[in-house]
Amino acid sequence: MNYKDKIFAVAPMMDWTDRHCRVFHRVLSRTAVLYTEMVTALAVKHGDRGKLLGFDAVEQPVVLQLGGSDPKLLAEAAIVGESYGYSEINLNVGCPSDRVQGGHFGACLMAEPRLEGDCVAAMQAAVKIPVTVKCRIGIDDQDEETALDEFVDAVAAAGCRTFIVHARKAWLKGLSPKENREIPPLNYDRVMRLKASHPQLSISINGGIETLSAGLPHLEKLDGIMLGRAAYHNPWILAGVDHAFTGKEAPVNSRREVVEAMMPYIERQLAEGQALHRIARHMLGLYHGQPGGRIWRQILTVEGAKFGANSSVVLAALAAVEKQALAVAQGRAA
Repeated sequence: MNYKDKIFAVAPMMDWTDRHCRVFHRVLSRTAVLYTEMVTALAVKHGDRGKLLGFDAVEQPVVLQLGGSDPKLLAEAAIVGESYGYSEINLNVGCPSDRVQGGHFGACLMAEPRLEGDCVAAMQAAVKIPVTVKCRIGIDDQDEETALDEFVDAVAAAGCRTFIVHARKAWLKGLSPKENREIPPLNYDRVMRLKASHPQLSISINGGIETLSAGLPHLEKLDGIMLGRAAYHNPWILAGVDHAFTGKEAPVNSRREVVEAMMPYIERQLAEGQALHRIARHMLGLYHGQPGGRIWRQILTVEGAKFGANSSVVLAALAAVEKQALAVAQGRAA
């Protein structure tokens, strides 16, 4: 199947998909759409915008994910996001955490499709870049068949053409955010039916997809796939994205090349006063499942957290992992 008109994205993940993570992921794939962590519209209005929204041009295409439920405030935040150069604004209607519920945004707003439509309409009117929505298939005791259609219909009527659907319900009472990613059953068929009944919309699927090969079959009926923790913990998955989605070769051919490509960025960030561990923590999974993966993680975690740690720590970890991999290979040959 030809996937050139399809979308591959790395999910927005709080405390993970910061600017350092996105630069690292971009080294592995030129094609993958990258997302910021969720930023609340209120934080955009009152917070340190450079810290919250700043990013390196190499990250593009990168999407700003906003959280909020005030149409005016969201429109203002969207304008700021557009001015920073983001390629798209995404509205979070899927996060189930208590803090998010307390702020009256995230998944709880699936119960208020008209309000979400108002939010999208205000944002659409304020910016020229696309405004998209990431949601669940439903919340709590909602009938996921009728509730999802009602939600999508209301938001689409406000101008949204793209939905990324986490194929699980969110249970707002009784389950933690982690449990909400694991306990509610996946219902991929519901997302397929949503696309079948809304062929004019772009529908991507998220949730429980562990590998690129497991995600590709979804594209026979859908417009895109989004991987979250699987891509974070095993980022080498991203090295296969460009070939699958564009037919072009990956920008890197080995994990060593990934490390080498990251070194100029690491050096620049260190020179600007950034701590090594804030960058290196996103690289821990590079040797996931490979000989030497444990020593790679150990050196980056322990040595990288020390005061004054510099890029030599990353090079030492690379040397250690390659030494161990060679020893394993020679042992097998013997």
